[in-house]
Amino acid sequence: MRRLVTALGAAAALLVGGVACTAGDEARIVVTTNILGDVVRQITGSQATVTVLMKPNADPHSFAISAREAHAMQTADLVVHNGLGLEEGVSQHVETAEAEGVPTVEVGPRVAPMEYRDGDAAGVPDPHFWTDPARVGTAVGLLTDEIVAHVGGVDAAVVRAQAAAYARQVTELDAELTARFARIPAERRVLVTNHHVFGYLADRYDFEVVGTILPSGTTLASPSASDLSSLAAAIRKHRVPAIFADTAQPARLAEVLAAEAGLSVRVIGLYSESLSEAGGEAAGYLTMMRFNADAIVRGLSG
Repeated sequence: MRRLVTALGAAAALLVGGVACTAGDEARIVVTTNILGDVVRQITGSQATVTVLMKPNADPHSFAISAREAHAMQTADLVVHNGLGLEEGVSQHVETAEAEGVPTVEVGPRVAPMEYRDGDAAGVPDPHFWTDPARVGTAVGLLTDEIVAHVGGVDAAVVRAQAAAYARQVTELDAELTARFARIPAERRVLVTNHHVFGYLADRYDFEVVGTILPSGTTLASPSASDLSSLAAAIRKHRVPAIFADTAQPARLAEVLAAEAGLSVRVIGLYSESLSEAGGEAAGYLTMMRFNADAIVRGLSG
């Protein structure tokens, strides 16, 4: 019904001699997370208006949206969401948009998701696929197809050309990270993070995640005293030189762990789940991944 009303309105404007908007002007895509938002913008360029719901430096597990943003989802040409339980505060709005007949694409289940291997979430699909550029390359292909299929007015040839160019950049990023991480000695290629967020990166580039402060795939969990004790033991065993905490989350837990356990480790910030503000050090997916690579190499090589 929404599309019928839009079409009738455009036809009426032409009949009365007004200037109707072109289909391209009306092309509207809503994306839940800012990482996927950047990917979609690279694919569409000026072919569509892309609204990203998650603000810079936000937590995808807990961010909320306004009534206006919820309405934008229900009237979009396409809604793109990460899925696999990541956007815990927005999933109900995605379901409402689907019930209104809006095409949606859940990216996570379509890029060969891994499962968490330990902690409270063991056996549950891991939504943090973007830490593996190869899977992001797969996402670029499927998003391109969905945009061409569902977003009226876009020039399919232009969209596919832009997507191909961006996919090449993602492939180049993968090769670059492979070479950079390979220089870290195998015995130092270990990660301790705030929560389970780098499983895909570890699998792709041969790291071992020896522990997380929050034994979960979400930042909404809390560690117990025994969790922290076990983690401290793992840090000592593997002689971990650095703990990587998300820049969007306070590093207090990491600092407390280091202090209480008597550990001499640095706490280094990574952009693991959100981009920075425009003009910041991780304003796009490619720059975010390079920033993280620099921080990981620096933290583990020093």
